[in-house]
Amino acid sequence: MLNDWLYVGVFFVIAMVLPGAAIVIAGFLAPRKPNSAKNSTYECGIETVGPSWVQFKAQYYIFTLIFLVFDVETVLLFPWAVAYNQLSLLAVLEGVIFILILLGGLFYAWRKHALQWL
Repeated sequence: MLNDWLYVGVFFVIAMVLPGAAIVIAGFLAPRKPNSAKNSTYECGIETVGPSWVQFKAQYYIFTLIFLVFDVETVLLFPWAVAYNQLSLLAVLEGVIFILILLGGLFYAWRKHALQWL
């Protein structure tokens, strides 16, 4: 039992150390030549004319959220599909119910015209 948790603990430590080490190393190796152009608000591109805050349609955000939901659900279904031949009937039924719930959400979004880009 302890050995199983040891793997989880080692994985957790590695998951914390690697990104932290990458940030620290990048801080040491990054070039530092500040000047007024780099410190300005718009380092590249064209200066804005008029107000820079523009309202976007909420539909773009909804479209993105729907994409993220289905993308994450696909990632969650992958281990289930890999272990399909080793699952019990109850696990298969749970997976089918999960997919039906996703299809219900997709149908609802489709009926509300949330998937139309324009």
